[in-house]
Amino acid sequence: MTVKDTKIPGVKIIEPDCFGDSRGWFMETYSTEKYAQLGIHNVFVQDNHSMSSKKGTLRGLHFQNNPMAQAKLVRCTRGKVIDVAVDLRKGSPTYKQWVSVELSAENKRQFYIPRGFAHGFLTLTDDVEFEYKVDNLYSKEHDRGIRYDDPSIAVDWGTLLEGMEPILSEKDVNGPLLEESDINFVYEGE
Repeated sequence: MTVKDTKIPGVKIIEPDCFGDSRGWFMETYSTEKYAQLGIHNVFVQDNHSMSSKKGTLRGLHFQNNPMAQAKLVRCTRGKVIDVAVDLRKGSPTYKQWVSVELSAENKRQFYIPRGFAHGFLTLTDDVEFEYKVDNLYSKEHDRGIRYDDPSIAVDWGTLLEGMEPILSEKDVNGPLLEESDINFVYEGE
């Protein structure tokens, strides 16, 4: 397995080992022991799986406020996405900075996003399936989002969005800007 640290400490791109032959391929998508060696000590308690039928679907930027914040280990199992993590921890040296990575069924990459970050992805193909592990259960009361196009963050979603509007849920269309949000994340050091 190969791990690439990103410009934001704690956010990691993981490339699992994949073993193939004439029959197909095999890979471990998660191992408590191996991920602990990477510094990922979360106990994942819920797996989620989404399907987006149309290219240009944007889901995000989502998070859960404390005490129900979630770390995520995400991957794309069908199609291709641009995946984004945004640091929302007040006082962090990387506050409001973001990291993106292309995830696809083909490249088999995973993206680890610690607690205190917003997460979102944009589909680059039709019929995308996306899976992720979280280390805290879903809580409607703590579920939050901010606008994907918040100018104070300025995520670059790539050329796909130039001259077009993404396909958004009602929740994401009506999401607040960061300055209007009640985000309660505070940086506590690495």
